[in-house]
Amino acid sequence: MIIDNSGYTNFHQMKLSQFKYRLPEENIALYPKECRDEARMLVLHRKTGEIEHRIFKEVIEYFDEKDLFVMNDSKVFPARLYGNKEKTNAQIEVFLLRELNEEFRLWDVLVDPARKIRIGNKLYFGEDNSMVAEVIDNTTSRGRTLRFLYDGPHDEFKKALFSLGVAPLPDDFKRLRKEEPEDLENFQTYFAKKEGSVTASFAGLHFTRELMKRMEIKGIDTAFVTMHTGLGCFREIDVEDLTKHKMDSDLISVDTEAVNLVNSAKAEGRRICAVGTSVQRVLETATLTGGMLKEYDGWTSKFIFPDYDFHVANCMIANFYAPYSTMLMLTAAFGGYDNVMNAYNVAQKEGYRFGLYGDAMLIID
Repeated sequence: MIIDNSGYTNFHQMKLSQFKYRLPEENIALYPKECRDEARMLVLHRKTGEIEHRIFKEVIEYFDEKDLFVMNDSKVFPARLYGNKEKTNAQIEVFLLRELNEEFRLWDVLVDPARKIRIGNKLYFGEDNSMVAEVIDNTTSRGRTLRFLYDGPHDEFKKALFSLGVAPLPDDFKRLRKEEPEDLENFQTYFAKKEGSVTASFAGLHFTRELMKRMEIKGIDTAFVTMHTGLGCFREIDVEDLTKHKMDSDLISVDTEAVNLVNSAKAEGRRICAVGTSVQRVLETATLTGGMLKEYDGWTSKFIFPDYDFHVANCMIANFYAPYSTMLMLTAAFGGYDNVMNAYNVAQKEGYRFGLYGDAMLIID
């Protein structure tokens, strides 16, 4: 691993290049552990920099009754479709981003190759070309608005559309191995409930029914918030000065139950553990002065990097993220740049698995 530490103590001038490190392909996990909660877990004590090596299911040993885990309950939908263009029959990949209008079946999508698609083109999906879409708008260089030509009820349409899709694995990951039928199930947290994301909570993938039952027996509380995560967390950052980077907006929701659980834990001085970077972004968006949480339904484009002062969570579960990624930057902001980059060094030397199916990091005081 190669890390350029120059100037890292001057957090107000944090640069993209400070999040460079070499990640060999053989260190990237291509499949989840058969028992998800048996992934390895590096424990980072952020006040001292001390590191421990554990197994993920041992995470509950660091928490007591009435401590709180906050999780993102968004569910990944099969957002990647393969279709053919009318007349030329050229294969087109369509990545569904979000539904714009139920009545008119309008979707915001990415298409590849973008250069072959024009307004008015029709695209056909399914072995029998049963799903047809028309390009009605060019929104960006790659983005399009599609109108799906389907006359049935909306629920029937969504079921038919999603039956044609596959798991929206990140592009970099997709290059390492072929898509497989079980990908969608693997790329889903145990507690996923509200459909809307095109990427899973990496850190949430380690939780199993058995582990959550053990948490419940110990009296550890669980709160659920929602972030329907788009592709913004994977988008390449093209500025060296991180203050100039703009995150894409993601739809989030915090309900009354989550607010009450978080604020009670905070008032009692309990541990509040954010499971993943998406949860951190939700909590920091929906926080009031004094660090108390409020109900929230709307969008967030919050981009967190060092040095950011967190207001709600006092511990965090993360994965080992890619170089230059916004997830790595948020993790470094929470655990301390020096601590986290050192932990990444240690993790590579100790053979930890990186990426969406990789091992976990618990950051705790």
